[in-house]
Amino acid sequence: MTSTASQTDPAPAQTTAWAWIIGTFFYIGRLKPGPGTWASVATVLLWSLLAPLAESPRLTTAIIASAVVTLLGIPAATRVARESNRKDPGFVVIDEVAGQLIALIGSPLSWKTLLASLILFRAFDILKPPPLRRLERIPEGAGIMLDDVGAGLYALAVLQLLRHFGVLP
Repeated sequence: MTSTASQTDPAPAQTTAWAWIIGTFFYIGRLKPGPGTWASVATVLLWSLLAPLAESPRLTTAIIASAVVTLLGIPAATRVARESNRKDPGFVVIDEVAGQLIALIGSPLSWKTLLASLILFRAFDILKPPPLRRLERIPEGAGIMLDDVGAGLYALAVLQLLRHFGVLP
């Protein structure tokens, strides 16, 4: 299922529009270099702008947003992977959006916490400590999404520990 074509190849002629829009997070996944980092930065910026407008408590909103993005991301990532003939296309970044949202759960909207969340999530996503690398082996969209969900959970745990011990607000 892996292709030798470059990650910058255009989408195949026959594509599912909704899946490509969601999977690439409104085509942020096409930005270079580091599309995953661009998606994480966009997520933090959107969260910092939209979270204060939430009707429900921010904690509930973050949990619901993370779950919705993950549940939409699995079929979108599956479809884009199939249509691009790649196991885990680098331009699919909805997984980074889901993981970054998870890392933001329960965090105040201070610049230090938002930045720490971004750095921690990206570090765990790139390094993939155990068992995250194994989650990539799960087939299709679930595997694409779940290693980033795990990285988000790791970042969330470390961020909350840093807040608990007074390192962050």
